[in-house]
Amino acid sequence: MARLHKTSIIADIENKDMTALSAAAALPKNTPLYSIDLNEINSNILSVPGVKDSATRRLPNGNLIIHVSYHHFVAAWTDGESYFPLSDDGTIANNPSSERPTTAILFRGPVPNDITEITNAANDMLADIDYLEWIENRRWDIHTTGGITIKLPEKDFGTAIASLITINKNHNILGRDIRVIDMRDTARILVK
Repeated sequence: MARLHKTSIIADIENKDMTALSAAAALPKNTPLYSIDLNEINSNILSVPGVKDSATRRLPNGNLIIHVSYHHFVAAWTDGESYFPLSDDGTIANNPSSERPTTAILFRGPVPNDITEITNAANDMLADIDYLEWIENRRWDIHTTGGITIKLPEKDFGTAIASLITINKNHNILGRDIRVIDMRDTARILVK
């Protein structure tokens, strides 16, 4: 019966510290290869923060190969106390920090399955954004550091954000004493 000689972990991110993955997949050498529960190894690997998927395969030569894919973190999410990495597919990683990230868009409340488009559009306003909020599972609100709520349209919110950036450059609208900028009507912008 084949015995375990070597465990190899292959990740989809270069230069990633594999210490946590190695600990999760730790198996003693010379363990009977076919007594190893591959589902248990995958479960252990998936418990490592940031891991999106894991596939384990045993080879007849005594090697165990583990393929790991990580979430692509593009933003952060907060519950009001801690800050969690947020992937482009809306997955919140269970790896909280007490420090707010300064180089990432921050989200609150529920998050849809794909935040790539809103994250890319909002990155140009990063210095002015306190957080983004998904409203009624259909549209976004931007909350600025100056206390302004910007209500974005359901569709074509990237154009609305680009328009807002231009208006702010020309008229410093985000520096004024206003509470709400409503951009849901594409024909006009309402300011309160």
